[in-house]
Amino acid sequence: MKLSFTLNGALVRVDADPDQRAVDLLRELNALDVKEGCGTGECGACSILVDGVHKLSCLLLVAQLSGRELTTAAGLGSQAAPHPLQRAFAEHGAVQCGFCTPGMTIAASALLAQNPDPTRDEVRRGLSGNLCRCTGYVKIVDAVCAAARELGDAPSCEVPDGEAPGEEGQP
Repeated sequence: MKLSFTLNGALVRVDADPDQRAVDLLRELNALDVKEGCGTGECGACSILVDGVHKLSCLLLVAQLSGRELTTAAGLGSQAAPHPLQRAFAEHGAVQCGFCTPGMTIAASALLAQNPDPTRDEVRRGLSGNLCRCTGYVKIVDAVCAAARELGDAPSCEVPDGEAPGEEGQP
């Protein structure tokens, strides 16, 4: 199948098997920030945006990409000009081994596009399909809240009275 789509702002034209998984094609195209963790839609490591909507590329077929706009974590920002989420993840220690980070930043960007002023609970729910085995999620939630504050004018992720950041547990 002849296929064309936009990947991180660049037009891609490729011959591909329409039944191939999107995650496999993206990795073949050197989108190495798209990770395969589970291959069953359980971990979120393969998260991408398709026309701005958070999707799991291990559950998409190549045929579903035709004419679409795809964004991976590399398309959010660059090393010279990182996206506020990418900067916040680094500044808040939300990156440890880094395997889940691309998927987490994609899920967080989709969340903030829908809800620019989330509560900490809403951040946890928005990231609930993305697994991290290293951080315990607290620093990830802190990073998403910091990015939300940077991106908007609202006091994103206010902590309820009597609760300090880092006490709320996992998403």
